Order: sequence, then C-alpha cells, then structure tokens
Amino acid sequence: MKRNKFLVIGSGRLGANIATQMSDQGEDVIILDIRHESFRKLNDSFSGYEMTGDATDMSVLESAYINFTKTVVITTDNDNTNIFLAHVCYYIYNVPRIYVRLNDTEKGRLLEGTYIKAIYPFTLSFNEFVVLYTEGDSL
Repeated sequence: MKRNKFLVIGSGRLGANIATQMSDQGEDVIILDIRHESFRKLNDSFSGYEMTGDATDMSVLESAYINFTKTVVITTDNDNTNIFLAHVCYYIYNVPRIYVRLNDTEKGRLLEGTYIKAIYPFTLSFNEFVVLYTEGDSL
C-alpha cells in the first residue's frame, strides 16, 4: 500500500495554514473538519481536498484515505480529541508521521513511547518571546 496522502484534521488557523503550505509544496492534501464553514480559512492557493465529517468516526477517517496517509497533522481545538485521534492513527492505522497540537503541555506524557510529535502553541510563543526579548537586549 503506497502512502502518499497528507491529512490535516481541523481547519482552524493552524490547520488551514499547514494544509495550504503543504498543498503549495506539492503534497496531496486532504483537510477534514466537522464544520464545513471552517474551510473559509484556507488560502486561495489551496489545491487539496476539503472533507466535512467527524474524525472520531473511523468510517470518516477511512473515507479521508487514512490507510494511504503518510503524514497526519491534528489541530482541533480539543486536546483530548487530538490525543485520541493521534493514538488511533498510531495504533490502528500505523500512520508513519503524526503531529498533534496540544495546549496543555502536561498531556504530552500521553504520547510517551510513541513517535507522535506534539506541537505546543504556548511553548512556541514563549520561545519566540525569549528570542525577541534577547534581541532587544543588544540595544
């Protein structure tokens, strides 16, 4: 089975921007969201596929070609849903590359022992602040 799909679950600002960027880079992108109106956040250059449905429903994931997915990025606004979906992708569908957005850094422990990578908006924002502040010290 050839895995050539790039699946983004959640079409908020982060998910829509990742989907657009990867589409612009030539990836075969599918973006999945429970609300159709969320796709309005996609850039006009997005050339992938939009799919409306509940990603916690295995039949919806299979309709989104999860069995042919090489990378999944999970960016819904619910940490528990994101962790659940990451584990489904890891343990059931053996997706080779899994990235999950988590707001609560403590929940990263639930990914230990897997190759699932967490994206923490707080940590990224904090690190960017430190860099900007440090640059200001040279004034």
